[in-house]
This record gives sequence, structure tokens and C-alpha cells, in this order.
Amino acid sequence: MFCLVLGVMPAFGGARDANSAPVTLYTHFQQEPAPPLVEAIEDELEAIMSPAGVRFEWYPLSDAGGRVSTQLAVIHFKGECDASGLRSDAGYPGPLGWTHISDGEILPFIDVNCDGLRLFVQRDLIGMPFAKRDEVLGRAIARILAHELYHLLAHTKEHAGKGIAKAAYSVEELLAGTLQFGKKECASLRSHAPRTIGEPSVQGQ
Repeated sequence: MFCLVLGVMPAFGGARDANSAPVTLYTHFQQEPAPPLVEAIEDELEAIMSPAGVRFEWYPLSDAGGRVSTQLAVIHFKGECDASGLRSDAGYPGPLGWTHISDGEILPFIDVNCDGLRLFVQRDLIGMPFAKRDEVLGRAIARILAHELYHLLAHTKEHAGKGIAKAAYSVEELLAGTLQFGKKECASLRSHAPRTIGEPSVQGQ
């Protein structure tokens, strides 16, 4: 597996492709998070991916099965995805997310290390208003998830020099108001976007 250790670029616009099919995301939280945090994850991931024409349908992993999906991913959120109980210390947690591969093939299984993320950002997060912490932590989680989805959806193990697709983030980048893909990575996502039945995928943009 390849890992996101810690990932900046101004947002840029892009029209959503009417022929793109949604990516089905099946999610499993090791510990149930607060609804505002889940909402922040979903909203931020949409904001990051919409310029590339990628959209999502979300389901709990317990509800998997019985659906036809052009592209899917199973997301495991490990540890506590929770902005409560923070402490003033921080540390280097190692990888914050990883996408599984087998025999060189990228598999649709992604892990997000919520415990590691909390440790990494809590010193800065604890200084924010309590009412904003779930939203900010949810955005950070979404950025890690977006990075791993980039590997899966763009069919690449490579990293970029800047933006969400780079190999490592700072705390400031994870907690910033905006973090996006670079134009090259956005174009790659768009060219590989799943299509509705009968619509060929456009390659090599």
C-alpha cells in the first residue's frame, strides 16, 4: 500500500460533466462520529472533487450490496473521528491514510487514520472555538480521503508537487480554509471519471 503522510493550492472552477456517473462510497467508522463532522467530510469532499466532475453517493458499509456501480470504494475510518477530548500536545503519527494495492493493482479499499490525524492537528485545533472543531476536523479528514481517492480514481501511484495530491501535508494545510488539487491532477481525475452506461471515458486530456 502507499501512504499519505501528512498535502496547497487555490480552488479553481470547473463545470460538472453531465455524463459522469457517481462514485459509490461505502463507509465504516470504527467509532460513530458526530453528525456535524460527517456532514463536513461530505461537503468538503464534494467541494474538492466537483471541479474535476467527480460526484459521490454515500452509503454505510452495512448497506452494501444490491447496487450497480460504475466505480465504488470502501472507506474505513480507523480510531476516533471526533473533535472532543483534545489535548494540547501533538506528535508525528506516521501515515494518515492509505490505499491498498495487490500485485501492482490499486484496490478500491481506503483507510483513514483518524487517531493519527487527531494527534497531528490537536494542538492547533484545540485553539479554535469549540463549535467549529467538528467542521474543521471533518474538512481535514475529507482532504486525506480526497488524496487517497485520487490514487484510486486517477489510477496512479504518483504524487504531485503541490495541492492535495502531494505526498505530505502540514498542520496548517490540513486546517486551512481551502485546499484543492492542482490543475494537472484535476484534469487527470476528469479524464478518468466514471461514465454513465453507453458513454466512453475520454483519456489523455
